[in-house]
Amino acid sequence: MSAARSAAEREAAEETSLFGHPEAAPDTTSAYGDHPDQVVDFYAPRGPGAAPGTPLVVVVHGGAWRAAYDRRHISPFAAFLAGRGFAVASVEYRRGSGGEVAGRWPDTFDDIAAAFDALPELAAAAVPEVVPGRTVFTGHSAGGHLALWAAARHVLPAGSPWRLPGPPPVRGVVALAPVADFATAARLDVCGGAAAQLLGDEYEQRLPHADPAALLPTGIATTLVQGSADTEVPPAVTEAYADAATAAGEMPGFTLIDEVGHFPLIDPSAAACALAAEEITQLAW
Repeated sequence: MSAARSAAEREAAEETSLFGHPEAAPDTTSAYGDHPDQVVDFYAPRGPGAAPGTPLVVVVHGGAWRAAYDRRHISPFAAFLAGRGFAVASVEYRRGSGGEVAGRWPDTFDDIAAAFDALPELAAAAVPEVVPGRTVFTGHSAGGHLALWAAARHVLPAGSPWRLPGPPPVRGVVALAPVADFATAARLDVCGGAAAQLLGDEYEQRLPHADPAALLPTGIATTLVQGSADTEVPPAVTEAYADAATAAGEMPGFTLIDEVGHFPLIDPSAAACALAAEEITQLAW
């Protein structure tokens, strides 16, 4: 069996495993806007550690910002985190308008900003066990991009409608195979050029408002988790962001998991998922 065929078969098996999990229903769903996609699913903490003072993990799903992929595919991961004693908020947002179009400008960013701004109030009602300051952002793939972006809104260019006056009250970010450096993603044609589609015709003008690698330093603790065998979002993308963060004076954590592809990081049946949860635990507590 050739190495290429073996890698392709592994990737197919990893994808089948993730998408083979049944959807995990949330305990409650709250709206942060009027559009059907402007909602947050909340999972109450279960298992050891499910007590007052528990951290809140905010999960942002991936799927190349495309309409075909919504929060349902990451719901088993959200439930997995809840089973480890976290309260979990899984954020939905507007994505591509159909077909293979990735994202909407500015709607996707409007939604992430609005959802994260509404979270303290929504979480207080849905998961009252949570301590507001004990929050970790996480996201996978395109969701990893959005989690990094949400944590960097205080360093957005002046005049940005999404800019915050100061850092968000978050312990840190755990970005899982994130699309974190748009220049590298473009060079490698990640997800069929999805980042370019996300920003549209005014790509160069919008890039400083959207590319996590341009929004540094943040002063927010950041951990990157990446599979070495990921062909969807190759390690070079995450490495480029880590290099940019280091050059900006930050010290991001970077865990590279050997012989793991894109999907096991959020697959509760995979060992890599437990490792990702451990990284979240390290920041949360």
